[in-house]
Amino acid sequence: MKITVAGMGYVGLSNAILLAQHNEVKAMEIVKERVDLINQRIAPIVDSEISEYLAHHDLNLMATDDPSLAYTGADLVIIATPTNYNDETNHFDTSAVEDALDKVKAFAPQAVVVIKSTIPVGYTQEIRQDYGMDIIFSPEFLREGKALYDNLHPSRIIVGNESPKSQQVAQLFAQAALDKDVHILTMPSTEAEAVKLFSNTYLALRISYFNELDTYAEVRGLNSQHIIEGVGLDPRIGDHYNNPSFGYGGYCLPKDTKQLLANYQDVPNNLIQAIVDSNATRKEHIASQILLKDPQVVGIYRLTMKSNSDNFRQSAILDILKKLRAEGKEIIIYEPTLDDQQFDGEEVEGDFKTFCSRADIILANRYADELEGVKDKVYTRDVFRNN
Repeated sequence: MKITVAGMGYVGLSNAILLAQHNEVKAMEIVKERVDLINQRIAPIVDSEISEYLAHHDLNLMATDDPSLAYTGADLVIIATPTNYNDETNHFDTSAVEDALDKVKAFAPQAVVVIKSTIPVGYTQEIRQDYGMDIIFSPEFLREGKALYDNLHPSRIIVGNESPKSQQVAQLFAQAALDKDVHILTMPSTEAEAVKLFSNTYLALRISYFNELDTYAEVRGLNSQHIIEGVGLDPRIGDHYNNPSFGYGGYCLPKDTKQLLANYQDVPNNLIQAIVDSNATRKEHIASQILLKDPQVVGIYRLTMKSNSDNFRQSAILDILKKLRAEGKEIIIYEPTLDDQQFDGEEVEGDFKTFCSRADIILANRYADELEGVKDKVYTRDVFRNN
């Protein structure tokens, strides 16, 4: 098939590579630097499988920033452009999705469209009527930094459209996966949209639960690891997704939890609201613990949400940084992926040894071996040394 993928973030690029194993794929990306890197077979994002497949696998893949070249002649268009949650309107900003749909209608109106971007519940049904095109919603369940791996080994493939073409789309993704016993579910698009939001909100719930467990242990002087291990040995709970952090963040969880909560505006709830509130409370607690230690210079070790990542988006440490700045604390940042000497008005120190010597306390959402020499300065809630 001739396939166009719009948006070369984690979702778009991993899907483009996945499908370029067996199809002719054009990657549409508005950032010229990313286009050039992909065509040079260099990953523009941090993901080991994406880097490996680009460098060493035979892929029928070409990137472009020209919409006419990207869309013309496409049989299938996958839209993976970013959607951001707007706190003022209580909705996702879906303008990037609609811009891509406009391009499809102009250059490839006969194409089947698959939306991979996270969107509001009910959006696909409405947009299908507005555009008069065959539009399917298929949610992604990817981890940052492991996006291609999760596409090659999917937990499930969900297609939100019960037309005959939905099965063809499902089989297209299943064919490219390495696992051949993947669960395939087809359902109305509105229900598929709900699956995405409820899945991510459950993950946020689990993070918040273990973070609140850790807050209790810290305040009471208890060992978080002992409690978490004891709790996790119950097979109904399990020993996964249980490592405390400064709060959930990243591409999906903050916006998806707030969007789901907005959908509950006229629906009774307590838990969904509590998940959103809990994350804010956790970041306030972390900031208060730092202030109790009264450091003069606070070092922020990495802005990224996870180890082996380059994503700062909605990182919990950013909100903690702002709270400490509001209290007049001097802040320095160590973030090797940044070339600039400042970030959000704060100094970026590029030399690790200088950073460590200047900081009175070092905040690390995720611990790293290079901190061992200054571990007495480090404040972290990372119990299990994993993401």
